Amino acid sequence: MRIAGICLDCADAEAMKTFYESLFGYVETWRDVDGPPQTGWIGLEHPDGGVNISFQEEPWYEPPTWPEEPERQAKMMHFEVAVDDVEAAAAAVVAAGGRVAPHQPPDRADDDLCIVLDPAGHPFCLCGPGN
Repeated sequence: MRIAGICLDCADAEAMKTFYESLFGYVETWRDVDGPPQTGWIGLEHPDGGVNISFQEEPWYEPPTWPEEPERQAKMMHFEVAVDDVEAAAAAVVAAGGRVAPHQPPDRADDDLCIVLDPAGHPFCLCGPGN
């Protein structure tokens, strides 16, 4: 057995597709979208291989809260993304449609780790060379 892909729930699969294509170089390989309002799946693969990413648009989707709070939707998973330059990577996330999380771990240096959010609010960590 091997993990072939990861599917992220979201409110807007098109926005997620555009973000992950732009930031990580993934390309769309399939979709199963019902039409307006667009609901369904969009699948991406990376040209160099590896784990595929897909997005399932759900009308009930509620973004996770970061940092976690009692009685609020918690994150279920997050990506750890290795980067050479945390500040440049965070700027690329913002340019692609994501945002820097308002809360950052107080025990980490800014050039070591930055928590960012994709368009659906999923947090992921930008981990610098020292991390």
